[in-house]
Amino acid sequence: MHVTIGVLAHVDAGKTTFSEQLLFHTNSIQARGRVDHQDTFLDNHELERQRGITIFAEQGRMTLGNDTYTLIDTPGHVDFSPEMERAIRVMDYAIIIVSAVEGIQGHTETVWQLLRQYHVPTFFFINKIDREGANVEAVMAALQKDCSADVLFVDEPLCSDYVSNDIMEWLAERDEHLLDAFLNETLDSSSCLIHLSQMIKQEKAFLCFSGSALKDSGIKEFLTQFPLLTETQFNNNAPFQGEVFKIRHDGHQRLTFIKALQGTLHVRDELSFGDVTEKVTEIRLYNGSRYETSQEVEAGEIFAVKGISQANIGDIIGCSSNSQPFELVPTLQAKVHYEGAQHIKDVLKTFRILEAEEPSLRVLWHEKFQEIHVHIMGVIQLEVLIEVLHDRFSLDISFSEPQILYMETIATTVTGYGHFEPLKHYAEVHLLMEPNTRGTGNTFINACHADDLSIGHQRLIEKHLFERDHHGLLTGFPVTDIRFTLLTGRAHNKHTEGGDFREATFRALRQGLEQAENVLLEPYYRFKLKAPSDFIGRMMTDIQQVAGTFDTPIITEHDAIVTGRAPVSTFMSYSTTFAAYTNGKGVLSLQFDGYDMCHNTEDIIAQINYDKNADPDYTSSSIFCAKGKGYSVPWHEAQAAMHCID
Repeated sequence: MHVTIGVLAHVDAGKTTFSEQLLFHTNSIQARGRVDHQDTFLDNHELERQRGITIFAEQGRMTLGNDTYTLIDTPGHVDFSPEMERAIRVMDYAIIIVSAVEGIQGHTETVWQLLRQYHVPTFFFINKIDREGANVEAVMAALQKDCSADVLFVDEPLCSDYVSNDIMEWLAERDEHLLDAFLNETLDSSSCLIHLSQMIKQEKAFLCFSGSALKDSGIKEFLTQFPLLTETQFNNNAPFQGEVFKIRHDGHQRLTFIKALQGTLHVRDELSFGDVTEKVTEIRLYNGSRYETSQEVEAGEIFAVKGISQANIGDIIGCSSNSQPFELVPTLQAKVHYEGAQHIKDVLKTFRILEAEEPSLRVLWHEKFQEIHVHIMGVIQLEVLIEVLHDRFSLDISFSEPQILYMETIATTVTGYGHFEPLKHYAEVHLLMEPNTRGTGNTFINACHADDLSIGHQRLIEKHLFERDHHGLLTGFPVTDIRFTLLTGRAHNKHTEGGDFREATFRALRQGLEQAENVLLEPYYRFKLKAPSDFIGRMMTDIQQVAGTFDTPIITEHDAIVTGRAPVSTFMSYSTTFAAYTNGKGVLSLQFDGYDMCHNTEDIIAQINYDKNADPDYTSSSIFCAKGKGYSVPWHEAQAAMHCID
């Protein structure tokens, strides 16, 4: 059996130390490293050892009985959470480490929500129970309140011959058949374990263990029980399918990391994705920075291949369906500053390499200004990028102050018209544009008849709508949450060429925006503030001052909890203020909560000062041809000049 398990936590909860202990006790490593000694097995990058944090999700391999486990140690810092999310997508089970002292922290809640989003069965391990201030009971109560009422604390080790009476009773409360057996005293341990493992798999039970990873307390007991509660079923005989979840480079050679979802893969096999087919030249099984080569891998295994250069992170190889979009998205953008000897286009190539490894960077090239921009999660990520570019590529780079990533949408329904007909070119596109539900993104419906436009040209129009982000009229930031419906279009048997429909599509989109009521959107956080109840007034006042909203506060004898939403732009630095006035006793958790109406639209439009008529990539006018010459028709006259009739 092959099982992939992930270890996740808020930064400093002891996640990497816990992972080291698991690898040591399964004889995967000979010595246990420590984060403070800069010698941990999975934090093998120099950057990680210097900073004492996990930046890259790395895997180790360990064996328990006849089963092979791949353990993935994930970043705990919010700036590197997209790396964590990509690892979550290939996990069979997850273990969340929670400090017995600090309890549930901000990033812990993000981890929990992501695991539920991707339906990964989850265990908890309350760590640092040896520390002063540790309170296992309080942490358990918080887990049952804030995560799930089905979190079950295991205080006596489980085995095939023994399940405690408390756990039997817990199971009996949730199943009538087990209840009858429990009351009749015929419920046996084996049946309990089988039922418990099924409930874990179905996300109806979340078992919680405790110990101290640093002191090696509770680790061996956890390892003994874990195989009894986990199982996977993969089909080795089906056609191969695998998900690409990580890309790295070994010198100049690209390594593509894949989780085999079904089937078997051999060296020299060909893999197809999109229109590309490439051959696997080497298969590697990694344990930390070490690896061994293999001639084949089975379903359920995590491995790296050489020879695959075109697959992207998130691609499902061997499957025609699109991959699931990622939940965590950057809300900041920064401009690259470079004054070295290399040409800026060569620097851009380097950023494209990093973008393949970290897709959330979304590297943007502005041809007119010869500028590179990147999307980021936070300033720590920028600091790491600077070091990576220097150490790995010998590039000395700096970045401008990060700016908020805004978006635009429409509030009214319009039809956009685009016509492109310079001499010996021809394409016309009519697009219905309607507001989409907030957070849906841009979607496409095809209502065009094949008698009006060939299927190939219809697909070309859809491709151009989604091949890149499209600039809005207010700030030039991307448009989103628009439902596009292709109504009709026209091509010429002789003069229509490939790029003509790109021109017509972009002009139709832009012409529609000119007619619509345009709306500026900004990113929002969903926040949770917990502090001594004395601070409730200050918390509510601060939230209002930063244009946030909050739900009815929950006030207990000692604490006050306030939840709500606030713009990223006003709330991103609030943690420092909050920690200061609560004397470090407050707990703040932030989760990205999508885009919504900008709270200060006029100020942002004035600040960005975007000129919609001077955008080199877009125009709302159409090009028509008369007497052998092309001429421009402004957007407000374009509809009347169109050749097609809706």
